[in-house]
Amino acid sequence: QVQLVESGGGLVQPGGSLRLSCAASGFTFSSYAMSWYRQAPGKEREFVALISRFGGTNIADSMKGRFTISRDNAKNTVSLQMNSLKPEDTAVYYCNARRASENYWGQGTQVTVSS
Repeated sequence: QVQLVESGGGLVQPGGSLRLSCAASGFTFSSYAMSWYRQAPGKEREFVALISRFGGTNIADSMKGRFTISRDNAKNTVSLQMNSLKPEDTAVYYCNARRASENYWGQGTQVTVSS
């Protein structure tokens, strides 16, 4: 059974940092591209960052220079380091695993940036 379990969300002040993690199981993690998406209240889910099975990364323009994605294939985890957080980064953050037509989602973790 495929499982993606996010952790690390919470409340942080503007300018602060958080590190999200996603623990994967039930599939061959190293052969999947892993991504983070987010969804703010009243808005559509949007792309945040991707790391390919080979380690190449892509970060959404509004988050470049602030967010970093990484993966550990030995531990079946993908992480999102978020620095210089802004109130507009407040959202539920979702982990995604994709390979060809296979597409899996986690349940999400809430990130709230507020003073």
